[in-house]
Amino acid sequence: MHSLPRRSHPQAALALLTSLVALSATPARAQKAAAPRPSPLAQAVEQRLPQIMPKVIAWRRDLHEHPELSGQEVRTSRLVAAHLRALGMEVRTGVGGHGVVGLLKGGKPGPVVALRADMDGLPVEELVDLPFRSRVKGEYRGQPVGVMHACGHDMHVAMLMGAAEILAGLKAQLPGTVKFIFQPAEEGLPDGGTGAKLMLADGVLESPKVDAIFGLHVGNAPLGSIRYRPGPAMAASNNLTIVVQGKQAHGAMPWAGVDPIVVGSQIVTGLQAIISRQTDISTVPAIITIGAFQGGVRSNIIPDSVVMLGTIRTFDLAIRKDIFERVTRTAEAIAAGAGARALVRIDSGNLVTRNDSALTLHMVPTLQRAAGAAGAEIAALWTASEDFSWFQDQVPGLFFNVGITPRDKDWRTAPSNHSPLFFADEGALPTGVRALAGAAVDYLTNPLKPR
Repeated sequence: MHSLPRRSHPQAALALLTSLVALSATPARAQKAAAPRPSPLAQAVEQRLPQIMPKVIAWRRDLHEHPELSGQEVRTSRLVAAHLRALGMEVRTGVGGHGVVGLLKGGKPGPVVALRADMDGLPVEELVDLPFRSRVKGEYRGQPVGVMHACGHDMHVAMLMGAAEILAGLKAQLPGTVKFIFQPAEEGLPDGGTGAKLMLADGVLESPKVDAIFGLHVGNAPLGSIRYRPGPAMAASNNLTIVVQGKQAHGAMPWAGVDPIVVGSQIVTGLQAIISRQTDISTVPAIITIGAFQGGVRSNIIPDSVVMLGTIRTFDLAIRKDIFERVTRTAEAIAAGAGARALVRIDSGNLVTRNDSALTLHMVPTLQRAAGAAGAEIAALWTASEDFSWFQDQVPGLFFNVGITPRDKDWRTAPSNHSPLFFADEGALPTGVRALAGAAVDYLTNPLKPR
């Protein structure tokens, strides 16, 4: 059992949230008027941004054309490590697999801040017509697949490489240390592991100990905008595997066996009733999805077993525990009623991505400055999940989203992350670089006081 992230006193948290909502509701012009004047370091970041952007675009296109699956980020990690070494940083490779960590020690004493980007692609064949589209082929779970940066991790890596170069140029003026974390396997390894947990096991937040960590993700939203949320922001996710063991028979004589396909179909239907009829979702959402149903090889053979793969998404520990129990009980009871047997396995998955409320409030001016005219706003709960949550379980963290939808498209209907048609407009890259570098210098020059 993993410890819960630190929480503020309920009244203090409510006050923070109220302040954030008020900030979000304030007109953009008023927000800018109220925002503190950027520090000299923040101004230096802005001045250096135009010089670095051609490199950021080139890195992004190269990474997009050469994606690598989770746990296979060899080329990407080599590119990142070479860049960080060229900037004069201390560099560790092989952290949690193919992870790379760069350490930039500023010229003045101060806290330690970490910036994280994930590096892996997805088993998706790209259908976007780009000069640098991916034509890479790979293998996933024994099946040949196309490989694509269908979740925008190429953008994340390029943004953090750009932020690293800007901050390295300001090394003598930095009051503290910046740790650059390039993480493998955010999308998860076939065996269920994730890169964040593997990097934590290798001590990524130690030596020196990190005081705060920041990360971002790109997704459908107005181009260059930033969406953030204090407290729970993204769902906990748990992979679900159900094996239904029946009895093989001829398809013309189903009574001679126990059909696991029929039993499995009944289980899928029964699982949906857990959310629609047995779980109180009036305060926070919960989801059970079966995404794969595998079994059988011929039309006239009832197979011996079927395997179902799914995901469970929750925002509340008590609800998650209750759903786990109901999933197991439902699958086993339905199978037993038909003379079959159901074996249920639910992995440890990811925690809720929970932004530290005090840290979020502290960094709102940074996000507003980074988003510029596009704006920074409080987001709704998002049922996607992130293994960044494991870093936040150890130290205060803030995770936010950068909008990448082209201006001539409706972000509400544009192909989303994980689609073969997912398209990220490079106009969002400056926002991400500005936000990451800005978060580092703003926190170092004005760290959050210990609670």
